[in-house]
Amino acid sequence: MAENSTGGENLSYRLTVNGGDREVRDAWIGESLLTVLRDRLGCVAAKGACEQGECGSCSVLVDNELVCSCLVLAASAVGSHITTVEGLSPPGELTDVQQAFVEAGAVQCGFCTPGLISAVHNLLDRQSEPTELEIKEALSGNICRCTGYGRIVEAVNLAASRRTGNDQS
Repeated sequence: MAENSTGGENLSYRLTVNGGDREVRDAWIGESLLTVLRDRLGCVAAKGACEQGECGSCSVLVDNELVCSCLVLAASAVGSHITTVEGLSPPGELTDVQQAFVEAGAVQCGFCTPGLISAVHNLLDRQSEPTELEIKEALSGNICRCTGYGRIVEAVNLAASRRTGNDQS
């Protein structure tokens, strides 16, 4: 192991990201999962904004639980299954939630969108027909400065209705 600039040791470990085993080399033990995903593994959809777990732009799924990756130490995720928005569908394809966001006009600047998409997938995987209150609660950890949330809620309802076969469009 090598020493880093703070005098601590660097280490190497493996993470399971989007279904693949990825090696993280010469890493500082205190690096956040967000930093490792973006800077070391090239999974750049999760965004770094507040770095305090307040905005949701860095939301990813760890063992099917929604987390703010800026608050998780990457080394603590060894042995877990990490899913970023890039891993929710095959490359070049949209998930049902992403398609609903496009159709409902819920994507504007796009900065918050990956975190919101992860949050909505997490919600709909747990609750197939969420109420408006459940949708708002599930999205409460994600800040969007562009949309006003109306179209986002519409997109969640659209994706939910398609998953349950109640789509009227």
